Formats: sequence, C-alpha cells, structure tokens
Amino acid sequence: MKILFTVCGRAGSKGLRNKNLKTFLGDPLMYYTLSCIDLFKKRNSNRFHIDIAINSDSQDLLKLAGETNLDILQIRRVEELGKDDTPKVSVIRNSLEMAEKEKGYGYDIIVDLDITSPLRTIIDLENAVNKKIENTSTDVVFSVVEARRNPYFNMVKNENGVVSKVISSNFVARQQAPEVYDMNASIYVYAKAFLINNDVRTVFDGKIDIVKMTDTAILDIDSENDFELMEIMAEYLYKTYPKFKDIKDNIKSIV
Repeated sequence: MKILFTVCGRAGSKGLRNKNLKTFLGDPLMYYTLSCIDLFKKRNSNRFHIDIAINSDSQDLLKLAGETNLDILQIRRVEELGKDDTPKVSVIRNSLEMAEKEKGYGYDIIVDLDITSPLRTIIDLENAVNKKIENTSTDVVFSVVEARRNPYFNMVKNENGVVSKVISSNFVARQQAPEVYDMNASIYVYAKAFLINNDVRTVFDGKIDIVKMTDTAILDIDSENDFELMEIMAEYLYKTYPKFKDIKDNIKSIV
C-alpha cells in the first residue's frame, strides 16, 4: 500500500503572522510534523511505501524542508490555491496530483498533517491510518478531542437579543447530552477516490470517522499567547508522557 503524506503551509496568516516558520522549544515548528512522519515510516516500513510532499507559497518554508535529510517533494503553491477562501482539500488534491505525476505511480491513501499541531504522538497517527484501512467505506478519518462545552447543554447563541441554547434540548445534566468533540486539525486520512473528486470541498462531503487524541488544551495557534501556552503544555507533556517526547527527540535524526 502506498501512502502520500502532505504538509501544507501558507506564507502568511490571518492570526499569528508567519506561524508556520516559528521555532517551537528550540526547533522549527514544521520539524515536529516531519519527525512524526519519519517515525511512522521507520515503524511501518514493512507495511507501506511512504512519500512526503510539502505544498507552500513560502520559499522559507520550502527551504526549511530542504534542510532535512528526508526525501521531500517540494511543491510551489500556485497563486489560485493561496487565497484566504481556498479550501485546504483543494491544496491536498493538488499535492496528490503533482506527486503522482512526479513519482509515476498512484497512492492508496493520503495523510495530511497540520504544521501547527506539534503535540501528536506516533500512536495517534497509527490509530488514524489503521482506522481508515480497516474501514474501507470511510472517505476520511480525522482526529478530535473531547469538547469542553456541549451545544446541547452549556453553549448559547444570541440572535437579535434573544439568548438560547445552540441546540434546543431538555437535558438537565451534561452526561445526558450526546457526546461531542472538537476537531483539532492535527491528522486527516483521506481515501484517494474521495480526494480526487473535484466536487469535494470539505471533509463533510464524505463519510467520516474519527480518532480521539489527548486534549492538549490549545486547538489552534492564532496568537502569540496561544503559541506560548502550547510550549508550556508541551514541556509538561514531555515530562509526563514519553510518547509525546518521542517526536521531539526524533528531530535530531532528520537534520
């Protein structure tokens, strides 16, 4: 089975500017994602043929990828895929098309890892890939964490001055409400047939399954404060849960 790993990053950002280029606890933020892919490849070399592609409009980000010892296909993002409203699925689809053209063979599944999610473990990644392989009818498997709020119970909306629950219900305890999750944007595993469909714009256009990850408190890096809090959380996780530190420790083997 052939797997294409994609890493997609833009030059700018509407939140924290150039966040993809930041240094996280002494190493380039992107290297945590590349280290996770490298560990997956080392642990599963007898199961899969694995390639890596980075798709970016940032020359600095492409240069960082080129400074590793990994074999990474560098794809310069075309202008029409670098807009604020460009669906990420379109960028991943373009990465797949370019990789298959360059390599001369096709892929069975495509795994996209977000640069700004350094706190994933190799077990998280393997769980997501294995779930997709086991559930052949699923179009996409993505990672989630348990939500801290529930729209059936303790989330409200304000419409024209009228405040009400996001989803109307009669639940009097959170435990009674349906279980809900936050999408943490860390791991997405796509079926090729789903991804190459040009009508697909989001993961919700297909049949979905999920894998649960440890809640690391920070879902998105949209500010300097988010970034600093994630570094604090990372230091705690590295001391408490060795599987998180495995990714950090492996960085030295890819540079």
